[in-house]
Amino acid sequence: MKIIDLRSDTVTQPTTVMRRAMFQAAVGDDGYGEDPTVKALEELAAQMTGKEAGLFVTSGTQGNQIAAMVHTKKCDEIICEATSHIFGSETGGIGALAGAQPYPVIGINGKLSPELIEPAIRRKKMNAPCTSLITIENTHAQAGGTFYTPIELAAIRELANQHSLPIHIDGARIFNAAIAQDVTVAELAQYADSMQLCLSKGLCAPVGSVLVGTGAFIQQARRYRRLLGGGMRKAGIIAAAGIVALKTMVNRLNEDHLHARMLGEAIASTNLNLAITNVKTNIVIFDISPLKIEAAEYVKKLALYKIKALAFGRHKIRMVTHNDISRSDIDYTINSLYKLTNDFQQDKF
Repeated sequence: MKIIDLRSDTVTQPTTVMRRAMFQAAVGDDGYGEDPTVKALEELAAQMTGKEAGLFVTSGTQGNQIAAMVHTKKCDEIICEATSHIFGSETGGIGALAGAQPYPVIGINGKLSPELIEPAIRRKKMNAPCTSLITIENTHAQAGGTFYTPIELAAIRELANQHSLPIHIDGARIFNAAIAQDVTVAELAQYADSMQLCLSKGLCAPVGSVLVGTGAFIQQARRYRRLLGGGMRKAGIIAAAGIVALKTMVNRLNEDHLHARMLGEAIASTNLNLAITNVKTNIVIFDISPLKIEAAEYVKKLALYKIKALAFGRHKIRMVTHNDISRSDIDYTINSLYKLTNDFQQDKF
């Protein structure tokens, strides 16, 4: 029986078209800037985001960390949301690599606002770190895929301008944010000085992200990529899949959002504590506290139905829809959740 893997959209398989493109890719030595497929991917990503230039990096984490290194210096401070990926899921890289320190600010549904950011901005002072960067995660994974609107981003941009601060967007799922609002990625990216976007999540490429920004920013970023061991050679083999991802996999994200909504509505119809309004894109997070069990136990029982989910803390479960999850998979998952919840309620375990 098929395993329905809802742990993350990172588990997506490359499409047949991607595999063919990888096999046929023209390659060169990217260390010398001579890989034509890598250059084509970087140019495409820059064009789609409205930026001057792009840099192919191995992962979203590498893209975020390089951005922090370019925008800051030692003893600076970076404002980030308290549950953001760059703060909590990148192995303390800001301090280790950039020599800066994070200033985590608790957001509302994972989102920051000028009112939350401004008190965290430190003016230059002899005995305090200097604020040098504002980071935003769009969509926000820990908050269930919530997204920033152009209006919200514009307000943060205005504040950043007042304090002469750059903005970096962790856009691992920026295309989900754009599709959910029916806007272009460029409309969201225009408010940032730099942004990284992942190719290997909902867009299904096997590996890689692209960091975009000004030409000068990318020139410095390229140097730091090499410092981190990210300088690649015949990287066009994997960049080819990224081109296919950007050209063919963006619009279909609507289907993932629909599936997540169906899943969320079904869970909300039980007595689980899911705030259905928080299901904005392809991530569904729900609380199983009413069942009086822990998430790890629930995940184990769910595996008996050949469904994989992620324990998200002690009492929360995360499910993420993606290209490899069909409508029939969603229907099966919903029925399984009903059965499992009923079994727990009747203390059958």
